[in-house]
Amino acid sequence: MRVLLAEDDLDTIEFIETYLADLDHVVSSVGTGEQALQLACSSPWDVIILDRMLPELDGLTLLKTLRGRGVTTPVLMLTALGRIEDRVDGLDAGADDYLVKPFAPAELVSRVQALGRRYVQGGIATRLHAGPLEIDLITRTVHRDARIILLQPREFRLLEVLMRQAGEYVTRTMLLEQVWDFHFDPQTKIIETHMSRLRAKLNEGGLPDLIETTRGAGYRIRAA
Repeated sequence: MRVLLAEDDLDTIEFIETYLADLDHVVSSVGTGEQALQLACSSPWDVIILDRMLPELDGLTLLKTLRGRGVTTPVLMLTALGRIEDRVDGLDAGADDYLVKPFAPAELVSRVQALGRRYVQGGIATRLHAGPLEIDLITRTVHRDARIILLQPREFRLLEVLMRQAGEYVTRTMLLEQVWDFHFDPQTKIIETHMSRLRAKLNEGGLPDLIETTRGAGYRIRAA
């Protein structure tokens, strides 16, 4: 999953990033409400973890703004305020879940993953199709026709990004941001290396290549 973390405490950021990264989730962290608002509205996320007390724009105001703009991404609100009234305020503002600090890492992970599953099952197709390819976002499986294809987490995410925009070009910058959470070009062959491995697995047995590469445009998976 792609998780946006809006939190200004560095220890909490490191704590959350470590536990979610261990489960192959990609976490993008920002320290202000304004930064969170910009990213939440400009990129797709599976879950947003939102601290209530943020500089520039507080969590409650940010959440109300997001919901007012039609952003339906599930939000887990974090806060040191544990009164019933505080929880009600968060839920009324549009939060899907509420977690009081300090919290156990296992509970955080469980709540985040539950929100991600709920969102996929409730509002988005759980399967993506492109020609003979099908990926199941819940079971994390890939099929080409009747053959199952075993992918590593990054390969799966790479294919998912391509299939979500089947028929359209996905640029190198978009892949770096959505698959690796890089907001800069590391000047390496990381995309080419993973794309080569993905192609080899998809095309095993001499099958036609379903991924097109166009210099200057990016990568495109055939929609049919």
